[in-house]
Amino acid sequence: MILAGDVGGTKSNLGLFDVQQGALVRVANKRYPSRDHKGLEEIVKDFIGVTGAKVTAASFGIAGPVVDYKVRTGNLPWVIDGATLARQLGLDRVRLMNDLEATAYGISVMGPGDLDTIHAGVPVPQAPRVVIAAGTGLGEAILFWDGAKHVPTATEGGHADFAPHTEQQVELWKFIKARSEFVSAELVLSGRGFRTVHEFLDPSVRHPGFDDPAIDPAPGITRMALAKECPVCVAALQLWVEVYGSEAGNLALRTVARGGIYVAGGIAVKILPLLKDGRFAAAVRHKEKMQDFLAQVPIHVVLDEECPLKGAAYVASKGL
Repeated sequence: MILAGDVGGTKSNLGLFDVQQGALVRVANKRYPSRDHKGLEEIVKDFIGVTGAKVTAASFGIAGPVVDYKVRTGNLPWVIDGATLARQLGLDRVRLMNDLEATAYGISVMGPGDLDTIHAGVPVPQAPRVVIAAGTGLGEAILFWDGAKHVPTATEGGHADFAPHTEQQVELWKFIKARSEFVSAELVLSGRGFRTVHEFLDPSVRHPGFDDPAIDPAPGITRMALAKECPVCVAALQLWVEVYGSEAGNLALRTVARGGIYVAGGIAVKILPLLKDGRFAAAVRHKEKMQDFLAQVPIHVVLDEECPLKGAAYVASKGL
């Protein structure tokens, strides 16, 4: 039985998978609020206790870099130790990987209905591909062709500097810089970035959650924007999508990703109508000398929010 996990700052999804007729079949799963627990070991102990499973292989995608078989999570006060997890599960080895690396593996097992192509482009099947996913944080990964298949590699590109490319975005950079020593892409392109952009556009308009740390204002901003109930929410999401597209274009340029851009993460699914209205794709293309090149790069939205969990299961099933 394969144990897989997708471990993030907001939630941790665990699943049990079996290989049946060459395909992965999920037989159990459970979602845990990450901040309600002391660490991944506690969550794994509960999940195994509930399911009673005998695990033969395990793999976890985790938001953070894997260094010396450990992950110090960026949005949680956890240190995840692969050796400790292996002893807990009675295994020789547990595979730890960055959550975007897991997502990249997951893309290889997605079906046609799991992707929504928002810009067809001119795909080159064996060219590099990139994955970008905004959620609690901002993740980025690259898939390189090794001569037989695409092989993912993790990055921590979300913590690179936010690169404004319009006068309005320059002012947004200044707004964030006045509050923070660093202005990373993640400070805009994450769930908390919605409130930041909203307050930048009009600090006089307040919504539930702006003054209550127990409430996440991002879902409300998103809902009101999509329903066009609040003009500031509408403008905030439009600006956020433009920044997201620009960062996706930067990632595609740096990797010559003619194989395509894959936009993953829970936010993308929730704001899909805005990603499809042309604003995102236009921001991807808006680069010096590279507009014709970037117009050929396909853009897909990953509709299956369990893509990283399935990617982690795939890695464990193949012993990668």
